[in-house]
Amino acid sequence: MESAAHSLSDDRQKLATNRLGLWLFLLSDTFMFGGLLVARFYLLGSRRPELNTTLGLIVTSVLLISSFFMNRAEVSISNGDRKGFVVSTFITLLLGLVFLAGVVGVEWRTAPFGPSDGAEGAVFYMMTGMHAFHVLTGVLFLMVILRNGLKGRYSPERHWAVEAAANYWHYVDVVWIFFYPALYLIGTL
Repeated sequence: MESAAHSLSDDRQKLATNRLGLWLFLLSDTFMFGGLLVARFYLLGSRRPELNTTLGLIVTSVLLISSFFMNRAEVSISNGDRKGFVVSTFITLLLGLVFLAGVVGVEWRTAPFGPSDGAEGAVFYMMTGMHAFHVLTGVLFLMVILRNGLKGRYSPERHWAVEAAANYWHYVDVVWIFFYPALYLIGTL
């Protein structure tokens, strides 16, 4: 009985350490994204890049909807609903890929400037590139938890990886909530 209590204590300690590590990582990432946001306003001032605002709204909507499904996935597994977890995680993953296709596949190709075309190009491609890299990382994370979920590795008591993926995904969404208006809405053309 004593070893079971000790094991439970160890598990709680590991979980607390994992959570702290994730939040410290996200905090450190915030400094990088914050620096990009400051650079945007410092370098472009009250000007904004000439971008497809309709496409910007579409990819933003896709990312926000994906966050809803990521939340559903986490709630589903915490309630023991494996099917709901799998379906919601798969939808989140697909929406993440749609977002990447919209930004990298369409917006990068149709923007009227390139990455080396002055401050406008540098700011746009750096901000969207770093964000897209984080979305891609999140998609890979989702693939891992989806695979593990299909193998039945999560339960209502043990689903830290799902919680971590959800927190990371929501963080990336929040970053875009700041980037979207900074790139697509604030300033004059």
